Amino acid sequence: MKRTDIYQSVTDTIIEALEQGLSGDFELPWHGCSIVPQNARTGNYYHGINVPLLWAHQMKSAYSSGTWATYKQWQDMGAQVKKGEKGRQIVFWKSIEVEPTEDNEQREQIMFAKYSTVFNADQVDGYTLLQDDFEPNDIQAISAADQLIEASGADIRFDERRAYYSVLEDFINLPSPEFFKDTCGSTATQNYYSTAFHELVHWTGAEKRLNREQKHQFASKDYAFEELVAELGAAMLCASTGVESSPREDHAIYIQNWLKALKDDKKFIFSASSQAQKAADYLFSFTNQD
Repeated sequence: MKRTDIYQSVTDTIIEALEQGLSGDFELPWHGCSIVPQNARTGNYYHGINVPLLWAHQMKSAYSSGTWATYKQWQDMGAQVKKGEKGRQIVFWKSIEVEPTEDNEQREQIMFAKYSTVFNADQVDGYTLLQDDFEPNDIQAISAADQLIEASGADIRFDERRAYYSVLEDFINLPSPEFFKDTCGSTATQNYYSTAFHELVHWTGAEKRLNREQKHQFASKDYAFEELVAELGAAMLCASTGVESSPREDHAIYIQNWLKALKDDKKFIFSASSQAQKAADYLFSFTNQD
């Protein structure tokens, strides 16, 4: 199968999954983080757009967990937000009852959005975080994927337990391979390479490479678009190097969350797919892989 056909197959599969609707939440593929953001006071998991936003804040700031609460909630638990720490806004919906009018004799329920500020467990003193059980994994080496990564010449470091591409310093950081774990529908090996490819696609966007604008305000529409490019590109590269035989559902779940941030504007996925294909072809241009 030609690589361009693989790219199209990946895009079509993910679009089909998005159109059918997906249930579930994206699970971070390495140890040290909760599956979905959780409120420390109530024990409830966050929902909707708050999931990808808090997850992204967690990754950006290298917080060790996805545990959050408001300033008052932390106080109620005997903890104290550290001086100078900044909270993150989340959104929730409230309803109010509107009294009957001459034109409408029935009472109405009107929904409106409200904002709340939450702080991560790493931002407070006096709270003990329950850590997940860490068992190191042996990642199975996949030669085609390793060749692609090595041929790029990207500066890849393993200094922190988080994954990111530094636009200013032009390097990639990944958690060490042994920290990756199996998730629902994906092996630790698949998660390692998928994460590496995601950041490598970000790397291609540098001005001296494919020159995609990357200095976006966090959680902005342009930021979300770049995340779509990176995740689609990762899915294409995984399928093209034998990391997996078909696109995984968790790629679509991640993308679906960002499409919600874009107000379900699904046309973005076609534009993002085009940019992802350019990134994948650019990376393959460094190798002799067919």
